[in-house]
Formats: sequence, C-alpha cells, structure tokens
Amino acid sequence: MTIVVLATEDELSEAIGIKLLAEINLEPQSIQYLRKNGSGYLRSKLNNWKELSQIRPVLLITDLDQISCPMKLITTWLGGSAVPQDLLLRVAVREIESWVLADHEAVRQLIGKKGKLPPSPDELSDPKSHLLQLAQLAPREIREDLVKENGAITSQGIGYNARLRHWVSSSWSAERASTRSPSLARTRIRLKELASRLG
Repeated sequence: MTIVVLATEDELSEAIGIKLLAEINLEPQSIQYLRKNGSGYLRSKLNNWKELSQIRPVLLITDLDQISCPMKLITTWLGGSAVPQDLLLRVAVREIESWVLADHEAVRQLIGKKGKLPPSPDELSDPKSHLLQLAQLAPREIREDLVKENGAITSQGIGYNARLRHWVSSSWSAERASTRSPSLARTRIRLKELASRLG
C-alpha cells in the first residue's frame, strides 16, 4: 500500500489535503499526518521533508500569506536548492481559505444566500477575513461556530475548525473550486502527475 505524507499547518489545510488525496484514490488510512500550528514548523523541517520524500511522497500545503508569489516563498524556503520530485510543496494563494471560498456552490450550502462571493479568491488580500465577514450573514448555528465572540482573543469562533473540517469532508469540491483558484488547479495537476508515477 502506498503511503503519502500530508504535512500541513492547521486543521483546515489537513482536511483540504485529505480531500485532494482522495481525488487520486488515496484513502485516509494511506496518509501519514504531520501537522502543527503555523508555517514555521513546516519550514523548519524542510530538510526532513526532502529526505522523507526519497522514501514516500510528501504533500506539503502552506499559505502564501503576505509573500509576493509562490515561487518567492519556495525559493526562500529552499535557499536555491531543487525541490525533490516527490516533495509536492504547494502554496495556497494567499491562504487555505481562498481554496475554501472558490467552491461557490458549497459555500452557499454553508452560509446561505446572503453576501457576495469572490469571483477570484486567490486575488483577495485576506481570504480568511473575507470568509468570516460572510459568516456573519450565515444562519445562527453556523455563525456561532465560525465568528468569534466579542472580546475573544482568537480571530475566529471556537467551532471554526471543526465546522469547516466537516463541511470540507461532506460538501466542498476541489474540482469546482479549482475553476476559480489557479493555485488549487496547479496543485491538482501536480497530484495527478504523482498518481501517474505511483501507477
């Protein structure tokens, strides 16, 4: 059985990664999960990911955040060294929430009919903030999970990750989302190339 390593910086990115790997017929039990909060962990372990990719494929998903473009992030992380073939270092432009927002059909199922959905979520400067603004217009149950309470330290509601993880698993479509997110479309192409190598 082929094992693929999924390295992510948060719970939502992991849920998206699972959905993407399912597209190339990898079941959850065929995935080795490596996740800690934040991209610092992913970057600090880059040599480990490179070595590990010589043994089994590694899908690493990180956010672009405020870096100008994915190539600059990759060059900065790698210091000019080559990316091993089976290390899929994929960058969500600008955050994983842009991939979330790109599936308009599923987002409508989540938040309802109110609010304008972004036609090109990769171009948003702060996709997470945009998603949270939309969530304020959602039905009460969804809104209470996603939107933080007044005075809360976190930028999101306490049920944010659990709610979105379940929604990604049940409703979100990478195929639909990739029509509005070039960075997601590129990731799906790389994964299909990996699948052809794995046979």
